[in-house]
Amino acid sequence: METTTNTTRTATWTLLALALSAFAIGMTEFISVGVMPLIVSDFGIRLSTAGLTVSVYAAGIMVGAPVLTAITSRYQRKTLLLAVMLTFIIGNLVTAIAPNFALLLVGRVIAALAHGLFMAVATVIAADVVSADKRASAIATMFTGLTVATVTGVPLGTFIAQHASWRLAFVFIAGLGVVALLANYWLVPNDLTQPAAPRRGAVLRLIREPRLLAGLIITALGYGASFPVYTYISAILRRMGFGAGISVILLLIYGIAVAIGNTLGGRLANRRPLQALSIMFAALTLVMIAMLFGLRYTGLGLALLLVMGLLAFMNVPGLQLFTMQVAEERYPEDAPLASALNISAFNVGVMAGSFGGGQLLNHWGLLSTPIGGIILDAAALLLTLWLIRTDK
Repeated sequence: METTTNTTRTATWTLLALALSAFAIGMTEFISVGVMPLIVSDFGIRLSTAGLTVSVYAAGIMVGAPVLTAITSRYQRKTLLLAVMLTFIIGNLVTAIAPNFALLLVGRVIAALAHGLFMAVATVIAADVVSADKRASAIATMFTGLTVATVTGVPLGTFIAQHASWRLAFVFIAGLGVVALLANYWLVPNDLTQPAAPRRGAVLRLIREPRLLAGLIITALGYGASFPVYTYISAILRRMGFGAGISVILLLIYGIAVAIGNTLGGRLANRRPLQALSIMFAALTLVMIAMLFGLRYTGLGLALLLVMGLLAFMNVPGLQLFTMQVAEERYPEDAPLASALNISAFNVGVMAGSFGGGQLLNHWGLLSTPIGGIILDAAALLLTLWLIRTDK
């Protein structure tokens, strides 16, 4: 009985340390959305150029998740986790002290590589410290840090940036990384199970599976659909007439909408993920079409932004579930790598969406950014409907 209690206590503290790490990492992922106008002012660059802080970060995660996961598979999990958090701290400090925009992007890439590898390592550790029947719950607990970061972390970082400086916001995130590093050192056990290394040719084997490849493409298109608009949400709020202080509150409300949508999405996609995803994509496409006209008006535009927040991450559980279902059905031994590939696909979407939004901004102005979302989301919807028809 005492052994069981000790094991439960160890798992609880370990998951707390991982959730804290996920909070810091989730905060740094989207903080540039909130501080982008300040970066534009400080470096004297165009808003679309500042949008690279989002797309370049996504590119770093895209590489870091599958490539670094495969390269580091032989290293002890806790040692690798500590190295990841140290790299994360360095990346944010480089960003904070960057004398020019190019070095700022270097710092973002360093932090992003750590982000991608953390997702893979932390998932394995979370599943390892609990019994088999509690693994899904343990992984969900770890991911809570990311959700909380979306709700509170990004508005908090934006508040610090607006009342002190955007550099201090990244120093603050690095400080959170130090706290998380120490928590992982003290609370994560040393005797973690070492997972088996992926089999040779696993990546090629997975992407040659038609349904899995289609799922990865849907992930990139569907998840990326909100980013042409979301990347520039601070600028859009300012155009609507909202000041810096109100914008922080509105970002907090947006984060709450994201958290609610993510929870609802998990419930809706539990049984038939493709059918649920098709409804979500259709709804988001309609919202984006309405945005083409509605963003010109303060009340209507704000309402549409919040509905977009509700729908933007609602598709995440279904996208992840479908990919895992296909992988476990066809190549169960490669399922962890399939999960890493899907994380990459999420960030291909972020990169494509934010870059596409920047191009639309340059050529047709800020209010044209929903066009990028319409194109990406409609493509995701069509491919999802094709998969549903194929399955039938």
